[in-house]
Amino acid sequence: MRIAVSAEGPGLDSPVDPRFGRCRCLILVDPDTGEFEAVENTGQAATGGAGIATAQLVAGKEVVAVLTGNCGPNAYRTLQAAGIEVITGVSGTVREAIEKYRTGGLQASSGPSVQAHAGMRTDSESNVTSESTGYSRQLETLKVQTQDMRNELSQIMDRLDRIEKGLSS
Repeated sequence: MRIAVSAEGPGLDSPVDPRFGRCRCLILVDPDTGEFEAVENTGQAATGGAGIATAQLVAGKEVVAVLTGNCGPNAYRTLQAAGIEVITGVSGTVREAIEKYRTGGLQASSGPSVQAHAGMRTDSESNVTSESTGYSRQLETLKVQTQDMRNELSQIMDRLDRIEKGLSS
C-alpha cells in the first residue's frame, strides 16, 4: 500500500505543495515501512489539464490515497474514478503529513477544495473556498505560483535572447 504526497521537493522533509496538479514532485510512500520514491510531476507544466495528468500519473503508481493542500474538480474526479482517496488541507512537511495519515489524523475530502484551473491563477479565485484553511495557506499558494511564473518568464526571456541572436533551438 502506498500513498502519494504532493511536494515542493524530492525528500521527506520537503514542504507539502499546496497544489496537486502543478506540484513539483510526488512522494510515493509506504506508510508502514517508510520506504519512499520521489517522482517528478510531468503534469506540472501542462498548459491545461495538469490536474488530470497528475491524477493519471498517480493512478498508474498503485496508490490508495493522495495527501495534498488542494485538489481541483477534474483531478478529484479522476482520482475518485481510480478508487484513490483524496485528502486535502494537508500542510507541513511530507514526513509530518505521512505521520498524521499513519496515525489517523487526516480525514478524506468529500469533494474538491478549489475551483477548476486554480493552480494557474493568482487572483482570489485560486484560493481555497473553505475559510477554515486560513490566510496563511492562501499566501503560501500565491508565493509558489509567483515563483513558478518568475521561472517561466525567465525561460521565455532566455529563449527570446537566443532567437534574437540567431541561436534558436
